[in-house]
Amino acid sequence: DMDGKTGASLKLTILNDKGRVWTMVAGGGASVVYADTVADYGWGHELANYGEYSGAPSTEETFVYAKTLLSLMMKYKHPDGKFLIIGGGIANFTDVAATFTGLIKALEHFASDIKEHNIQIWIRRAGPNYVEGLRKVKAASDKLGLGLKVYGPETHITAVVPMALGLMSPLPEPDLSQACGPPTRKMIPVTGGKPTSSKPAPPPTKHTIVTATPETTSIVYGMQNRAVQGMLDFDFMCKRKKPSVEAMVFPFSGNHYVKFYWGTEEILMPVYTTTKEAVAKHPNVSVFINFASFRSVYETSMEAMGYPSIKTLGIIAEGVPEQQTRELIKTAEAKGVGMIGPATVGGIKPGCLRIGNTGGMLDNIVMSRLYRPGSVAYVSKSGGMSNELNNIVCRNSNGVYEGVAIGGDRYPGSRFLDHFLRYQDDSGAKMLLLLGEVGGTDEYDLVDAVKSGRITKPIVAWCVGTCASCFATEVQFGHAGAQARGDMETAAAKNKAMKEAGFHVPDSFDKLPEMIAKVYAQLVEEGVVVETPEGETPQVPMDYTWAKKLGMVRKPANFISSIADDRGEELKYCGVTISEVFSQEMGIGGVLSLLWFRRQLPRACTKFIEMILMVTADHGPAVSGAHNTIVTARAGKDLV
Repeated sequence: DMDGKTGASLKLTILNDKGRVWTMVAGGGASVVYADTVADYGWGHELANYGEYSGAPSTEETFVYAKTLLSLMMKYKHPDGKFLIIGGGIANFTDVAATFTGLIKALEHFASDIKEHNIQIWIRRAGPNYVEGLRKVKAASDKLGLGLKVYGPETHITAVVPMALGLMSPLPEPDLSQACGPPTRKMIPVTGGKPTSSKPAPPPTKHTIVTATPETTSIVYGMQNRAVQGMLDFDFMCKRKKPSVEAMVFPFSGNHYVKFYWGTEEILMPVYTTTKEAVAKHPNVSVFINFASFRSVYETSMEAMGYPSIKTLGIIAEGVPEQQTRELIKTAEAKGVGMIGPATVGGIKPGCLRIGNTGGMLDNIVMSRLYRPGSVAYVSKSGGMSNELNNIVCRNSNGVYEGVAIGGDRYPGSRFLDHFLRYQDDSGAKMLLLLGEVGGTDEYDLVDAVKSGRITKPIVAWCVGTCASCFATEVQFGHAGAQARGDMETAAAKNKAMKEAGFHVPDSFDKLPEMIAKVYAQLVEEGVVVETPEGETPQVPMDYTWAKKLGMVRKPANFISSIADDRGEELKYCGVTISEVFSQEMGIGGVLSLLWFRRQLPRACTKFIEMILMVTADHGPAVSGAHNTIVTARAGKDLV
């Protein structure tokens, strides 16, 4: 019921109310991955629930969700105890500390029950303000005696699952005095002499989606100031010579300029009311990033594709009707425009271009070393999981060469094959990574391309949704296209087919990092990838608002009011609460006495103030004319 009343996504399905393994996961893609990992380790029969809380839920919403989940856990006791795995991917903008405040309230509410039912709680979370969130929940655990184990992005997303299930020894918990920085990797020693295992590359072909360069620029549709600032910060970090966004389009106001930061300097970005004018005044722009809602994205995208200079279109909106999506795809194919989305977070090419909010906050860009190109190119359907792939790739190779989230709708604007053929023909991409999902048959197109020899570069692949076999009924996962409509569309069938075709497919998602590291090391030993020493990590100034929220800076107030205070739960006038003002019937005279004279004057004085106001309340022509005459006369000027 709460899910339908909020902008956040709050879903909970009970699979086995007597099960021992419960999950509370942030993110649609992440929720599937956690369920998969539990099932792949043989604990599917003990999986109690499936669900997600995402979309930046408030503290209160998180509290209600956690309280509901914990109350269901307490319904039955188990002699061996239970596990609660609280996880999630690396969030883009959700304040982890704010959501964890709601979680802490729920833990405090059920502390005695948690100990009575012998519930072990394991947490892995990352994203904005995650250190503060983990620090708070760890402190609450110590105070309540719950024995929580907490981890951040120094571990991959599902690393806590085998630890919680007792399948491996717990890793040391991280130092929560500061955020996790980029990994320090040792270069792989090359002995030489290992023959290359790759096949000869086929001749390249023409691609619809144009690969970005450091000179590629875009137009952003919609007043998405935070996304644009994130793109410009990425550009500056990558040492681009000019911003990747040339202009914005917003039809609901006149042409104007908006200020953005370029490093520490401020620049002005033009905002136009029409796409036509923006394209005409910026003829070199080749990328159109459309943040319009699903109600207007069809018309605005169709118009953008009508301009020959636009070669790539990114559609961010979710919920676009499938008929409109198919028409957009048909038009894009006819006009030779590459299309990413709908329902995409975008894409990122380190050193060149960032589309939209891909990669999350700046600290995640730095942690995943997305400011310079690596050797691994990936494609994912899930936007939230793309942040995790960035992190996993960075910790198990020399980093990301390019990454795209194509969106989880049934009819994506571009398919896995479109991007993998482009990566095959790009000499900078040495190794390919696929994160598919249950539903659809796009993965089989890649299988055919590998079998035919069109794709020869090594592919590490995994299809999420292997937990579907644990469910008694057909389950619709987070994405519109994530539902099998036949045996071929199951995740297990796809993983099997890819493995038989020569893909590097791990036994579970939890083993994906190891597989990436293994294939990458082989490419280094064969000389396909030549590692270079890591350079200096670039610094980009942090916004003051966010730095203040993190408690990193302080600044004296520019304006101080000694008569009114709205910082608490109730407004106060000179120390008197607003409820007292009304209950004592102070009136306007009493309010003015508090604000102007800083004390409560006697009733005779407040009545006199009200009489003055009644006499001077007339704003008619006679009063205003007299006022103007007095002012001009005192200034020594004529009235006219």
